[in-house]
Amino acid sequence: MSNLHKNIKKLRQEQGISQDKLSKLTNVSLNTIVKLELKINPNPKLETVKKIAGALGVAIDSLIK
Repeated sequence: MSNLHKNIKKLRQEQGISQDKLSKLTNVSLNTIVKLELKINPNPKLETVKKIAGALGVAIDSLIK
């Protein structure tokens, strides 16, 4: 999942979604979103990744490639 942090940030920004809005769309804490994008949390729960992928409208594979 080495590119997860880059892909989340890139897709989020391309769609004009703030970290706060992504947090609300996914029901994942803002702190978790920030830590994922900064690669402070390099191994998130699969459920968290599923929620983020769903909110961004992409497959999980697109986030972790």
